[in-house]
Amino acid sequence: MALTDGAAAALRARLAWLAEEGHRLVLDGDTHATDPALVPAPMQARMAAEPGYFHGRPLTAEELVWEMDATDVDAALCWQNPAATPYGDDKAANRAALWAANRAIAEAAERFPRRFIPAGWTDPRALGRDAAIALARACVEELGFAVVKMNPAQNAYPIDDPDVLAVVDALVSLGAVPAFHYGGDTSFTPAEGLARVAARHPGHPVIAVHMGGGGGHFVASEPLYQATRALGLATPNLFWILSARRDTHSESDLIAFRAAGAPFDRAIALASDAPYGRMSWNFGGYRQMFATLRHPGHPDPRLRADPSLFDDEAVARFMGGNLAALLVEAHRRVLGAGAATGGKAA
Repeated sequence: MALTDGAAAALRARLAWLAEEGHRLVLDGDTHATDPALVPAPMQARMAAEPGYFHGRPLTAEELVWEMDATDVDAALCWQNPAATPYGDDKAANRAALWAANRAIAEAAERFPRRFIPAGWTDPRALGRDAAIALARACVEELGFAVVKMNPAQNAYPIDDPDVLAVVDALVSLGAVPAFHYGGDTSFTPAEGLARVAARHPGHPVIAVHMGGGGGHFVASEPLYQATRALGLATPNLFWILSARRDTHSESDLIAFRAAGAPFDRAIALASDAPYGRMSWNFGGYRQMFATLRHPGHPDPRLRADPSLFDDEAVARFMGGNLAALLVEAHRRVLGAGAATGGKAA
């Protein structure tokens, strides 16, 4: 199957926007929206009973747009919220639920075409290998997504499992970018596993969301943070989303990757992980962090050696330009692959 007309049109429109404006956009690289109609009944009851936050409490697309407006964020990469899409033993039912959640993200992007960059989600454990590949293909070819994510931590499968690698191969053949939850919260996403995924297609980007964070204990996650920094500075096709992680490591990684120069300082983007994190807290914090990274009193010796590391151009890339550039190339590849297979992408 090739790109549908609707998918090709959505990809072209998004590509034109990001290619023209992406270098000046502030982008949140990790958000999760939920259609209220898809929230399971037990979660709806809890939301009605509890006004406060609980893990994964859903936000609608409209609520995320409000938070973007309130936080001076222009747009967000957005996928479904796994807390609102529970799996059971029935793989067909899991597939139907996840497809509905992916369609809801596409519909949110249709309602807010300059606020959401939609991305897909698949799961080889919950759906089975063939169905996970079919769903990933549908996300690209029918919904027009240029990025599709998997979360090994959510459903307890190794990041380099053969079924995962089969999904990665399918996405690469479509020109799309595979993305992963990559954190210290479980043992399923070790640095060496991510390294094997990246080495499978060394000329193709792979997104690692959370860059080793993801909710792990500070002390227990320390080895992964250190291993991840080393992996990132040795693996140019890995792209990192800084969300749900320790701020001290985020600052250290930003300095290390910026000091390393291209292509490594082009391979990091910032994010909130909303609703699991607040956009206001994260982007307010990053703006203040960049201000201190320019301060002559900063104690890091790399900044004292080169006080100009975090000039306006570098900060703009971290705040959104890097992610926009990655997405521009992804959209071009998907459209090119669709045209090559007989789609109406050109």
